[in-house]
Order: sequence, then structure tokens, then C-alpha cells
Amino acid sequence: MENTATGLVRKLQEAGYIAYFAGGCVRDRLRDVVPKDFDIATNATPEQVLRIFPGSGTVGAHFGVVLVRRDGEHFEIATFREDGEYKDGRRPESVLFSSPEEDAKRRDFTINGMFFDPIAEELIDYVGGQSDLKAGTIRAIGIPTHRFQEDFLRMLRAIRFATVFNFQIEDETWNSIQKTAEKITTISPERIREELDKIWKSPNRVRGFDLLVDSGLMKAILPEILTLQGCDQPPQWHPEGDVFTHTRLMLTHLTPDASLPLVLSVLFHDIAKPATYTYDEEAERIRFNGHDKIGAEMTEEILKRLRYPNHIIDVVVGAVDQHMKFKDVQKMRKAKLKRFMARENFEVELELHHVDCLGSNGRLGNYDFIQQKRKEFSEAPLIPEKFLDGRDLIERGISPGPELGKILTEIQDLQLEGVLTSRKEALDWLEEHLANR
Repeated sequence: MENTATGLVRKLQEAGYIAYFAGGCVRDRLRDVVPKDFDIATNATPEQVLRIFPGSGTVGAHFGVVLVRRDGEHFEIATFREDGEYKDGRRPESVLFSSPEEDAKRRDFTINGMFFDPIAEELIDYVGGQSDLKAGTIRAIGIPTHRFQEDFLRMLRAIRFATVFNFQIEDETWNSIQKTAEKITTISPERIREELDKIWKSPNRVRGFDLLVDSGLMKAILPEILTLQGCDQPPQWHPEGDVFTHTRLMLTHLTPDASLPLVLSVLFHDIAKPATYTYDEEAERIRFNGHDKIGAEMTEEILKRLRYPNHIIDVVVGAVDQHMKFKDVQKMRKAKLKRFMARENFEVELELHHVDCLGSNGRLGNYDFIQQKRKEFSEAPLIPEKFLDGRDLIERGISPGPELGKILTEIQDLQLEGVLTSRKEALDWLEEHLANR
């Protein structure tokens, strides 16, 4: 991809224009990370770019951006510009085509404000991005408050970069985020969700969690998380402390490549504990009756608020809803246990239980039991093809309805438990059952 992008820069320069790599790809190259994409900045106007690359399209003509397709990849070529007034906290009302220096000044952070000339192999840095990159510093370009008022999402981007790169946020930039954090709600839920997801998917997600809390952005975006603070738990089961501490501790036990649904399940599995908190005077203990079911409802509302797709919502809500059932696995009949383990998203649910234990009392008896049963059941499908179906029962005079479903379930239970091992045995059982009705 870089060779193709270099070819585009060369063609612009050969036509007499200034052209550089810009933004994140420059930052990543300096970090010895292969860029995911290459953006190009030039003093050629969109019309001039289109003459050099006929057949290309404009993705933001108002902002001077042309989309060029080469070798199966898309490259954005943007004209150097100055931005006009921002009124919606997202995009400027107007732009003025300008110089590389002015274009750099309008960008968000110094580490993203550098240019690189791949032909001359020269770094062009008007904002001190290289020194901040070496120092591991996230610093807003110019006056931080102005940068954030232009696009409030930049506050979340600062947290994301600090998380993913394990950088420090410069003091003035950090103070501005704290003062402006409540404005993040003016940004669309979709854009907020995209930044949050990059934080949650990072191996440094705990640092991102802390920065979101300390900055005030968590309070603005996910206030439910902060209600977990100070919500005490039974010390015999949760010696680690309140629900907030427990949730954060669980995040530390996730593997670096933990899936997004699993991270979200950790964040929200106990979200209803504050709402269901009671103290049982007779037993002298704290209870959270129904927090799993109510938590599933709350989780669905939160994820819908952030415009998550249904396939993510279904997995996370299911995990929250099911997470208390693991305490009963050793008491389950084999048939019930097999059905439980055959759930479509059981891997997420099991790992949620695992880190739930690690983030509390550390007792892994039920987790180990499941792992043992997985080996025991591994020789055959957990839910094999049924020996009998509804037609078999209807042919023997049982009308469709609750009774038919009950009998089919009972037969399948016996099959799952190994009591019935063939269709013939299932039919014999059915004949005897009908004879004794």
C-alpha cells in the first residue's frame, strides 16, 4: 500500500504540486507500525487532483477531499486547508485552502499533525509532533479548549490514543478534557461508540477505563458505571470491595485479545446491583436479588443508546442474563447442563464467569467443573439429533400442544443423559409411557 501511495505523491509532485503523507500514517511509520491507510495532503485543489487522477470521486468536496482508487485500495487526497468556524462541535462551517503550516495547525494532536515527503524522505513537522511522539505525550495542537470545541469527539480520541499507545496526556490538554467532558453528549452515539470500542479492544483497556472515569467522560457517557462506586458487596464472596472495584479488577484479568462482547459483558454484568441492593437483617448479609435479569434489561437499554448492532447486543445481554447460573452447574441434571453448555455464545459466558471468579473470591470450582465436563462430553455433539420428533407422537395419537412438547423434552432429556441410546429404545419408552397414561 505504501508503494502505491508513494506513487500518487510522486505524480502530484511531478505535476508541480506539493504533496505529502499526512496524519496517522506518518505517526505510525515513526513508531515502526505498518499504517492501516495512507492519507495524502497537497496544495492542489480538488479540481486539479481530479485532472491528474480522472475517474476519482469526491468524498468531501466542501472540505477538499478526493478519493482515489488504486490497486484495490482507496486513498484520500486532501487539499491543505484552514477551517472556518465550528458551530456543531463536529465540522467547520467553511474551509479555506491554505498552506501546509496552516493545515497542520488545524489538526487535533501534535502526533497526528506531521507530514512526510516519501520522495525526498523528509519529515515535515510544524507542531512538535516528533518530540511528543518520542516522549509518549498526547498534546493538543494550539489551545486545547479550541481544538475540543471544534470537535468534542477529540476528547475521546485523546483517551483512545493514550490507551492504545500507553502515552501520557499533557497537563493542559488533560485539564481541558476534564472541563469540557460533559459536552461529549453532543456527539452522535455512533461516533462515541466507535471510539469506546477501540479503547475496550485495546490490551491497555484498564488504563482507558481509568482515564474515562478520571476525565469525567465516563460520567457523561456511561453514568451507570459510576453508580457502582460505593455499592458494597458481601465480603465473604467479594473481599475485593465494592462493585466498581470488582468490575475494574475483572478487566485486569481479561486476556489482551478479549472480544468486544466479553469486555462489554464484564462492564455491565453487575450493572443492576445498586438498583437491587437490599440488606437481609435475619441473615445479616447483603443481597442483590434479580440483578442478573434486571441487569440484562439495563444492559440492553445502554447498548441501544450507544447504537450497538443487534448481534453484539444479543451476546452481551445473554451473558449478563446467564452469569448467575454458573453457581448451580454442579447441581444440574446432565441434560440441563448439556443444554446450558450448548448455548450459542457459551464461550463468552464461560469466560465472563471465569474472570468474575478471579475478580472476587478466586474460587474456580464451577469453572473447573465445566472444563472437566467439556472433556467428558467431547466425544459426541452436546445436543445430538433427536431420536423422535413431533410426527412420531402425532402418529401415535398425541395432539399438538403442551403435552406433546413436554413428552418430546422428556425423551430428549433421557437421550442426553444416556438412558435412551437409540430410536428403537425411544419408541419403546414412548409406547410404555402411553400405555401407562
